[in-house]
Amino acid sequence: MDDLTRRRLLGGTAGLVAGTAGCVGGDANTDTDATPADRELMTSGSSDVDFDHPSTTGINDQPTLGDRGRQGVIVAFEDPSCPSCRRFNQNTFPQIESELLAPGDVAYVFRGYPVVYEWGGPATRALEATFARDPAAVWDLKAHYFDQQGQFSTDNVLDRTRSYLDDATDVDGSAVVTEVSEDAAAEAVQTDYDAGQAAGASGTPTFYLFRDGEYQTTVSGAQDFTVFENVLLG
Repeated sequence: MDDLTRRRLLGGTAGLVAGTAGCVGGDANTDTDATPADRELMTSGSSDVDFDHPSTTGINDQPTLGDRGRQGVIVAFEDPSCPSCRRFNQNTFPQIESELLAPGDVAYVFRGYPVVYEWGGPATRALEATFARDPAAVWDLKAHYFDQQGQFSTDNVLDRTRSYLDDATDVDGSAVVTEVSEDAAAEAVQTDYDAGQAAGASGTPTFYLFRDGEYQTTVSGAQDFTVFENVLLG
């Protein structure tokens, strides 16, 4: 296990929206039957932006749904092994996707932040390796990690990742696993981790919300849709 996977974040973030606590550890939840949406159109291209905020360092190279040049931008720091991230992705993200992303009002930027369970480290590197091959497939793999979160461990995460990619996507699962095993994606994960540290993310999920290119607030934990809607469109 590498140092990045085991590090825990210290400190807090000014301006946090109060609500459900995020992950700094805890028990994984059980499986669900959630099915990821087809996101081909929303990953077809995005404007380069330059927000003056530490959470957005390297943002133009990150997995993004929608156009970063739109009115609202959500920069999300998530860990595939985080139970609170799972709750957010099952309870809140579908509404964000259908009511904010699909109409084109908001973009959603994913940044991997493996700070909870050990298997989140290789899973996050697999997401980066998948993104390099297929920007749409990374969202399907991310959803799979959350849907089947209770089934993953450090012993099986790479085998299960390979099987999923081979069976459900056009991505070569063996190539992704080889890249993870050789730490070829570690630098990309470190970039996200450093951005989260610089921004003050103290757990997952943590969201930095931008409107018309300006930072608005930080949302911590698995909060409901109205929190995001009110800040980004209100």
